[in-house]
Amino acid sequence: MAQPLVKKDDDRDDEVDYSPFLGIEKGAVLQEARVFNDPQLDPRRCSQVITKLLYLLNQGETFTKVEATEVFFAVTKLFQSRDMGLRRMVYVIIKELSPSADEVIIVTSSLMKDMTSKTDMYRANAIRVLCRITDGTLLTQIERYLKQAIVDKNPVVASAALVSGIHLLQTNPEIVKRWSNEVQEAVQSRAALVQFHALALLHQIRQNDRLAVNKLVSSLTRGSVRSPLAQCLLIRYTSQVIRESTNDTQTGDRPFYDFLEGCLRHKAEMVIFEAARAITELNGVTSRELTPAITVLQLFLSSSKPVLRFAAVRTLNKVAMSHPTAVTNCNIDMESLISDQNRSIATLAITTLLKTGNESSVDRLMKQITNFMSDIADEFKIVVVDAIRSLCLKFPLKHRSLMNFLSNILREEGGFEYKKAIVDSIVILIRDIPEAKESGLLHLCEFIEDCEFTYLSTQILHFLGIEGPKTSDPSKYIRYIYNRVHLENATVRAGAVSTLAKFGAMVDGLKPRIFVLLRRCLFDNDDEVRDRATLYLNTLGGDGAVVETDEGVKEFLFGSLDVPLVNLENSLKNYDPSEKAFDINSVPKDVKTQPLAEKKATSKKPTGLGAPPPGPPSTVDAYEKLLSSIPEFTSFGKLFKSSAPVELTEAETEYAVNVVKHIFDGHVVFQYNCTNTIPEQLLENVTVIVDASEAEEFAEVASKPLRQLPYDSPGQTFVAFEKPEGVSAVGKFSNMLRFIVKEVDPSTGEAEDDGVEDEYQLEDLELVAADYMLKVGVSNFRNAWESMGVDFERVDEYGLGPRDSLAEAVNAVINLLGMQPCEGTEVVPPNSRSHTCLLSGVYLGNVKVLVRLQFGLDGPKDVAMKLAVRSEDETVSDTIHEIVASG
Repeated sequence: MAQPLVKKDDDRDDEVDYSPFLGIEKGAVLQEARVFNDPQLDPRRCSQVITKLLYLLNQGETFTKVEATEVFFAVTKLFQSRDMGLRRMVYVIIKELSPSADEVIIVTSSLMKDMTSKTDMYRANAIRVLCRITDGTLLTQIERYLKQAIVDKNPVVASAALVSGIHLLQTNPEIVKRWSNEVQEAVQSRAALVQFHALALLHQIRQNDRLAVNKLVSSLTRGSVRSPLAQCLLIRYTSQVIRESTNDTQTGDRPFYDFLEGCLRHKAEMVIFEAARAITELNGVTSRELTPAITVLQLFLSSSKPVLRFAAVRTLNKVAMSHPTAVTNCNIDMESLISDQNRSIATLAITTLLKTGNESSVDRLMKQITNFMSDIADEFKIVVVDAIRSLCLKFPLKHRSLMNFLSNILREEGGFEYKKAIVDSIVILIRDIPEAKESGLLHLCEFIEDCEFTYLSTQILHFLGIEGPKTSDPSKYIRYIYNRVHLENATVRAGAVSTLAKFGAMVDGLKPRIFVLLRRCLFDNDDEVRDRATLYLNTLGGDGAVVETDEGVKEFLFGSLDVPLVNLENSLKNYDPSEKAFDINSVPKDVKTQPLAEKKATSKKPTGLGAPPPGPPSTVDAYEKLLSSIPEFTSFGKLFKSSAPVELTEAETEYAVNVVKHIFDGHVVFQYNCTNTIPEQLLENVTVIVDASEAEEFAEVASKPLRQLPYDSPGQTFVAFEKPEGVSAVGKFSNMLRFIVKEVDPSTGEAEDDGVEDEYQLEDLELVAADYMLKVGVSNFRNAWESMGVDFERVDEYGLGPRDSLAEAVNAVINLLGMQPCEGTEVVPPNSRSHTCLLSGVYLGNVKVLVRLQFGLDGPKDVAMKLAVRSEDETVSDTIHEIVASG
């Protein structure tokens, strides 16, 4: 899509910090790796080369199979060195290279020798590496050594074995479960870290056995767990048991509650806080049970440690939502935190006080909040605004001071989400508190005088049109509304015309003045504004005289459409201009979410997991639950993203198939949702044969066929591919639906015993760069951009070639990157010759990315673009530029 206009070298002159890895290249480092083969090894030199290799691997550099093998074999020769520092580097590089099964055998003997060495450092690291690179077969050979290591006197060795067990439990659970006795012994260890890791492993081994977990918690709560970290884990497991317990408070939960209360007197602060938090989160917790936890958290509020103050005030903030009276005793301590240097603590203190304060304390709180609002980020300001809105609804008599506060902060600097939160709050207060209407509307009118957000201006104008005519003096709002016709863009001007018409319809005395203003709008340079002015002049009637407006006109201006907008849009698209006028009564009343032509095809698509509703949280959860229930995919890790269904068949075909792309860090799973639309057929052993010849970086690793596909009953079949880990590999996949078809007797519904193997060609499927990006917005782009910093910023310029419009170029880049537009910048004003678009997202590996796009017309049609990227990872910033350059 784009070709770089000017490729600029990165300007390194301004960099303060020098990186030892600056400018290193894979080829040069691989040449340096030959030092591993020298007869006289130089440990220092070898360690430096391994460090460079590790840097390249962690920056996302991919090594070919041949390169990785050569490096691996060269590294194995370093086992002959006795240098301890070099040996540690060898362990790390072997873990990172993750050799294949046929190569592991080369180092197995050396690692097993180190595992039984007298040097503890060798033993611990050898255990970690062996457990990382070996398969189940070799694991059985070294199981005896691992059991011995778990109960080793050296805590470093024991912890290494236990942590390895936690990792192995995901891949070889049956082997790890045989270590229960040794792990149980390690739980009694005097070493804090060993006890912590042992308890974590023992719980994971027993987590699917509820009775075993109960026994574990019961025995340990009566015993002495010395490690504060292990004690925190035990508190969490105890809370879990209490939540899951079906026994009543007197017989089951009470002993465990006593344990939690006892932990409030522990000498370690982390244990005290964990216990207090656990008590506050108990289901059905009473005020009496909360009291000791609240008392401890109140002491933490005056701690000298910021982390303790933050933890305490955040917990109290949550408690205040359900038990505000229980937190009231802490108000004096929290008021002192309003001036805390940590703005996060101050914000939480303010919002908690707003939830727990009484009517007499409102004015004092407002004075304190005003002093610190300018020092906090928009994300925190939004929290404060929401809390103030709730407080105003709680104490309506205080609406004047609270409304003044909201109007003052509305005039200050801030992003779209922050301003929207304030406007929404004022609108809610006007609707719910009649006494606040007049002052609230005037505050909104003053805001739109210099509002930079089109969305908010039109929202306020619409609200003014509804509420303004009902006030005691509607004429005072006309000046603010008509100013928008002169000073704003076409969208706001059109909204202002509609609002003026509503005043003219509802206030007969204003009709002559409204007519004068609407006639001036007939000469606007935007056709939408002119059309609206013409429509309203004709609709209001009376030629501007002071006459009562007809009820039908009021219904037209103020009433809601009795047909869904999407249906009206579709009917207008299908309307064939003729002498017969369009009849709105012909528009269907039932809700349709898709064009009519797609209705039948849509009804045949799966309505469950095959075609989930667009709500992101529930959809992601449903997909994750579905995939985790399939054994072949459990080792793929956490699901990063699931795409929207992509249709692979035309409407009205005998088989309807769409596919959902599930993205993991090192794998991609294609979920094919199939529907058989032929009543006389039963499909069995349904699979999709995928040809990945045009996707060279992918290798098929698993598939799950669909056993039966009856008529009109959706089903899923899956195909999984392995790809380079953490890399946004792209490619095209050809798909062939293969199945055995059996004829079904219409009278009995029984299928014949014999079937015929058949195939059905599906559309090709493409995996694109946007599939590796999650659309995640930010409330204040400017703050997020500045806080991201310039460390991993990449800036370049591109020519996008001839385009029909600037809006088309903006949409093309947004779709290419798959990111979330921020603050309404995806909308390009008409006739603009330049535009700035702000995007945000999360890239594969949970890396936050922000993009600033600046577009400009270079000639009549050619579009030029400046792309600035900031992210948490340098490689990701470069990847975004590569996507645009090759898109």
